[in-house]
Amino acid sequence: MEIANVLGTADRTVGDAIERVMNRHHARRLRRLGRRAQREPPDDGRLWAAGDPPPREGNAIDVLIEGAAYFPALAEAIRGARRSVLVAGWCITPEFALVRDEPPVLLRELLAEKAESVDVRVLLWAGAPVPVFKPPRGDVLASRDALVKGTRIRAALDDKERLMHCHHEKLVVVDDEVAFVGGIDITDVGGDRWDTPQHPARGRLGWHDVATRLRGPVVGDVHAHLAQRWEAITGERVERAPAHERAGDVELQLVRTLPEHAYDFAPRGDFRVLEAYLRALRSARELVYLENQFLWAPEVVSILAAKLREPPSDDFRVVVLLPERPNNGADDTRGQLAVLADADRGADRFLAATLRARTGRTTDHLYVHAKVGIVDDRWLTIGSANLNAHSFFNDSEVNVVACDPELARDTRLRLWAAHLGRDRAEVDGAPAAAVDELWRPIAREQRERADRGEPLTHGLLELVARSRRTERLKGPLQAIVVDG
Repeated sequence: MEIANVLGTADRTVGDAIERVMNRHHARRLRRLGRRAQREPPDDGRLWAAGDPPPREGNAIDVLIEGAAYFPALAEAIRGARRSVLVAGWCITPEFALVRDEPPVLLRELLAEKAESVDVRVLLWAGAPVPVFKPPRGDVLASRDALVKGTRIRAALDDKERLMHCHHEKLVVVDDEVAFVGGIDITDVGGDRWDTPQHPARGRLGWHDVATRLRGPVVGDVHAHLAQRWEAITGERVERAPAHERAGDVELQLVRTLPEHAYDFAPRGDFRVLEAYLRALRSARELVYLENQFLWAPEVVSILAAKLREPPSDDFRVVVLLPERPNNGADDTRGQLAVLADADRGADRFLAATLRARTGRTTDHLYVHAKVGIVDDRWLTIGSANLNAHSFFNDSEVNVVACDPELARDTRLRLWAAHLGRDRAEVDGAPAAAVDELWRPIAREQRERADRGEPLTHGLLELVARSRRTERLKGPLQAIVVDG
């Protein structure tokens, strides 16, 4: 016991010291850039991020849960293009099947067909210059060549990244009328993104992800951002629509991360994804629900920990859905979960969970890749940004934000019904009751079954928060060396 206490104390001491260094570094960096308010937004009651682009009224948004919903919708939009198709991605697989019927609809074939009659441009991250990261530049170059060979598709590689970082956004704009913004890459690198809400075991890694389809004035902001990047890389002008007509009743705001000095059009960078999260999390009274690939960011964890120590209401709950085996930074995420568990003090206001693919007694690991934030059923964000310093400060990212109670609640209920394996009506009602009566009992029972080596009877499992040990400081050290 004594050794465990010493290790725990050392762990907290070293972890806290690293996070203090990181916080001071980020504070100095944004102060120097004149962006301090994006990391320390004023307590003015606003949920929208300040600056440009502002919130836009008159939009329609469809939340597309899982690749089985996203990819056919994307294929339909591209097939109907009349003027242009613009794509920006972290990575794509030219032969990726957007539609899995017979015959399948392959990305390259669809884009090549449309390029015969409309302008088709694809902007990709150039790949990792250091081969320890994926995809390496040679692989990206080969994919680009395979995509454009024998077609009229134009593709450019963007190497204006910070060292050891990337262009991570996932965007498609068709005819400057419909845009797709989210977390789903059109690739099978690292795992096949095509999956369904039921997540059947398929003998390979399952995948949970979310994207949005947008119409209305906010599409102009997506298009303008993508056009800025294309013009910065190629020098070619992208024609912009003069105005966008009203398409619905939802007010939406586009927020992004751009590191400083990457592009001439944003020499001081843009860090409004961070600002949007901080404004929303500070306002939380009853519920914070996060789906993400990572949970490294001390800026986020410190707010949540403070609220768990002094709950703003009796019904306050924090639920985070994360991958069981993230592709990196597992130690850092576990350490931050331990911070939140310690702040909760056994009050059962905090739950960390994950998903597994399951069919009968057969289970497969499942990767939670979605980037969704919901606060108090009144604030919602979906996009490409993870909860780490990569996405808040160093990678290019794009999220869409809505302050719309009906949309936020509907999205939460759809996600919870799928994850809990219940009808929507069963997860409706007070969020705290659903967490206490469904989320926690199911997740805890399945974790206990997994620990005993018994077959799972549900796909939802509790993630146990384990503090970082001094011999496992790879995660925190990565945060300061790579994220910094």
